[in-house]
Amino acid sequence: MKRRSFIKESTTVFTGIGLSTVSCTQEQIKKDERPFQVYVTMDEEKVSFYSEVVKEKIKIIHIVDTHLYMDDDRGIPFQNYSNRMAKAYNQTTHFKTGEKTNPKKSFKETIAFAKKVNADVITLIGDIFSFPSELAIEWVVSELDAIGIPYIYSAGNHDWHYEGMKGSLTTLRDTWIEKRLMPLYQGKNPLMAAYDIKGIRFLAIDNSTYEINDEQLTFFSEQVASGLPVVLLVHIPMYAPGKRISFGCGNPNWGGKTDPNFELERRPKWPEKGHTKTTFEFYKKVFDSSNVMGIFAGHIHQSSIEIIKGKPQIVSDDNAHGAYLDIDFMPIDENYKKKNMIL
Repeated sequence: MKRRSFIKESTTVFTGIGLSTVSCTQEQIKKDERPFQVYVTMDEEKVSFYSEVVKEKIKIIHIVDTHLYMDDDRGIPFQNYSNRMAKAYNQTTHFKTGEKTNPKKSFKETIAFAKKVNADVITLIGDIFSFPSELAIEWVVSELDAIGIPYIYSAGNHDWHYEGMKGSLTTLRDTWIEKRLMPLYQGKNPLMAAYDIKGIRFLAIDNSTYEINDEQLTFFSEQVASGLPVVLLVHIPMYAPGKRISFGCGNPNWGGKTDPNFELERRPKWPEKGHTKTTFEFYKKVFDSSNVMGIFAGHIHQSSIEIIKGKPQIVSDDNAHGAYLDIDFMPIDENYKKKNMIL
């Protein structure tokens, strides 16, 4: 079976998934309030969250893995590091139509769709770039400014990576975020930021090295302690039992022995000892926090939905092939309750 047709079929399987009740018991919530409920449906790229904690509709267009590769003379000194990824996605096939497309066209069409449907925000959660090209970054900032829709950006593992360049992953990430990617953060902390949209708190946390640091764990803990409904945005999907190693954040099998691509990507091998204690604590905190409504991710270039400890993790197919997620957060009104027999 061809990869694209499989993805289309696999996402359709998940249409109409209803999730179990999510209980919110933070001290900030009054004792006489009952736990809030979250119901989720997914049909290909269309995702709908229904909950009584949503007071008005929120529309989000979620974009990951565009892999823009355009470059100019400023990139010539770095071609030894960018050469492979500069050729990786020059021409692709559209995830729906099967017609020829490319990352630049896909990105323009997706943000134009966001404009057409009056999206409240565009979430750009990693690997928008195949390497930190100045031209590509400037082009994206210009396109986003022109479209006029608020956006959230968090880096993926390719956005800051020049293959073969010496340095640890953490050092390389910090270096190229500072030198190239900073305009996309709009003054926010590149590794962790909170965005309140119509009563829902969206947390963009950079896990593009597969790991979480102490500051990020503290930040996340403080944010969920607010009692507000929280949606987590990460590039690397959270560990899901039975899934491949790419679902790598908090994965107990992640480490040097399971790193398949370090030679191809010319980067340091994952640590032999696996994840840090902090990364495992973050994973536990995510799925133990009752007010986390769900997680949106990318990285694996395939649509996927997992229910982990009652929480939905939804992963988008890659925008290099034109894919995106069209997400609605919707209130549950009395008509919805009657129609779906919700007590």
